[in-house]
Amino acid sequence: MGKQLGFYYNQNYCIGCQACETACKNKNKLDVGVRWRKVDTIETTANGRPVEKFLTHACMHCEKPACAEVCPVNAYTKRAEDGIVIQDHDKCVGCGYCVYACPYQAVQYNKREGKASKCDMCLDYQKQGEPPACVRGCPLQVLKVSDVSDMEKSGAVKECIGFPVFETHPSMRFTPPKK
Repeated sequence: MGKQLGFYYNQNYCIGCQACETACKNKNKLDVGVRWRKVDTIETTANGRPVEKFLTHACMHCEKPACAEVCPVNAYTKRAEDGIVIQDHDKCVGCGYCVYACPYQAVQYNKREGKASKCDMCLDYQKQGEPPACVRGCPLQVLKVSDVSDMEKSGAVKECIGFPVFETHPSMRFTPPKK
């Protein structure tokens, strides 16, 4: 496998403000109910006390994308140069198979359009040397984009609180949780 870009997230310092989600929604002019990036609240315990942790997530640009495997019109492509999974929106026929196949609920169905859509990691911004809207919008800079192998060399891990790892091999990495 060549280069694989992915999202890097530091759950230890995220405050759940949803600025990343709002930035994505505004940049992509998404309809009500369509959320390419979501921030979930997870209730857990630390030192015997209840605490809230947050998990921001979007398309995982998986090594083995389930959306691409089930699409009957081949609307999904995994780019060889960076591993980003893109959707050709013009090819989409709105069958919804990809929506149900994605274990991360990253593919969203737009009722008004009658089609599915998903995060493309703001390819237009990245072509200009800029980070995705969600990364730009994070006031605490806990969300970044980087090559997965570089993240792993820096000690990033594949799991965090509330994040299940499926056989699609997601390209999201995390700062190890504080002990």
